[in-house]
Amino acid sequence: MADPATVRRAVGAAAVGNITEWYDFGVYGYLATTITKVFFSGLPPAMGTIATFGLFAVSFLIRPFGSLFFGPLGDRIGRKRVLSITVILMAAGTFVIGVVPSYAQIGIAAPLLVLLARLIQGVSTGGEYGNAMTFIAEYAPDRRRGFFGSWLEFGTLTGYAFGATIATVLSGVLSTDQLLSWGWRIPFLIALPLGVVGLYLRLKLEETPAFAELMKKAGDANKPKKSEYRTVFVDYWRVMLLCGGLVLAWNVTNYMLTSYFPTYLTDTLPSHGHTGTGETAAEVLQIVMLVVLMVVITFLGRLSDKVGRRKVVLAGCVGLVVLSLPAVLLLQAGGDVRTLAGLLITGLILICFSAVLPSTLPAMFPTHIRAGGLSISFNIAVSLFGGTTSAVMSALVAGTGDLNWPAYYLMAAGVVGAICILLTRETARRPLDGSAPIVESRQEARDVVSAQR
Repeated sequence: MADPATVRRAVGAAAVGNITEWYDFGVYGYLATTITKVFFSGLPPAMGTIATFGLFAVSFLIRPFGSLFFGPLGDRIGRKRVLSITVILMAAGTFVIGVVPSYAQIGIAAPLLVLLARLIQGVSTGGEYGNAMTFIAEYAPDRRRGFFGSWLEFGTLTGYAFGATIATVLSGVLSTDQLLSWGWRIPFLIALPLGVVGLYLRLKLEETPAFAELMKKAGDANKPKKSEYRTVFVDYWRVMLLCGGLVLAWNVTNYMLTSYFPTYLTDTLPSHGHTGTGETAAEVLQIVMLVVLMVVITFLGRLSDKVGRRKVVLAGCVGLVVLSLPAVLLLQAGGDVRTLAGLLITGLILICFSAVLPSTLPAMFPTHIRAGGLSISFNIAVSLFGGTTSAVMSALVAGTGDLNWPAYYLMAAGVVGAICILLTRETARRPLDGSAPIVESRQEARDVVSAQR
């Protein structure tokens, strides 16, 4: 029987790591212009911007390598130990960016040190999210796994909103000279205390019941029975493809909303003769949208425990196909109200995935390869499709002049997601593969025993 207090601590400890990761995402994205001036002052402005976003993209390119290491490691030494390593690595990487001298001070060494920090972040993130999903899923009671899993993405929204808010406030209250000389460092330095808090919370927890039981049966936690890579890629290739397709739909929507749409509103639309949205207004509208999603997301997670994961995810896929074009047209129409409406439509579709897939994806793999299989498939899909969304959209819009490409791309992602979720079995209210039923009360345990008889 799951101890409710322990479950809540486990969920909180896992979510803090996601807050740290997406805090960096929000800070880096919102301070990109300043970062360009600090670390690439020796380049022409256009080249400096490309270099800045290149440093941003490198963490996505390295993520699969992190998943290949930290994912299987979580199946060998435990989810808790890996999560303790990754949370402090992520925080340290963000902190290092905040203390690196500028290009004017140390020349080419400055962007190279930032590159090193981004590589550390990418490797750690590759192991963080898959193990965090696994950690929550293996702690959560079977009948409430959707609700507890949704708190992981609540951490994502919190981190992004926190980072974006701090960056926006600093940009508003500091002069350009103050922001360039020292103000931009403050948000990056805050990451280290966040990481220390996350490390403390994770070290206070025991290993998940499912992994502890697995190790008890194995007898030796450090004795590999079979190459996990061979098991994952040979025996579970179909599950990997389905998982990757769901992650594609989820993360194309995610990065379209959080990474490409801000540029689309402030740069792309004005350059094509549309009103667009001012930079400050776009930042505020994004934050408002994120707060709305934070309010709604756990309710969708709870809903999936009642009606099933597949129905909620399928609703998100249908939403992408049917509503993406209207949402993009609202962004093109301009004005704060219409822009917010377009962002909210896309955001509410996004949380159909964000609220439910953290509990759906871990259930697709058995306990002995759960962290590895999930981490590898998740990060390969994110690296290939999620992290490349902004670059692909920029190229397509620039090459064709068609401002509706974001809608077409989202619609295609919705089709892929719909096919994959229809081929995925329902996992709501059922024990994880390879795990005993996890219940919240003695009465529920009696109900499970009765049902099994």
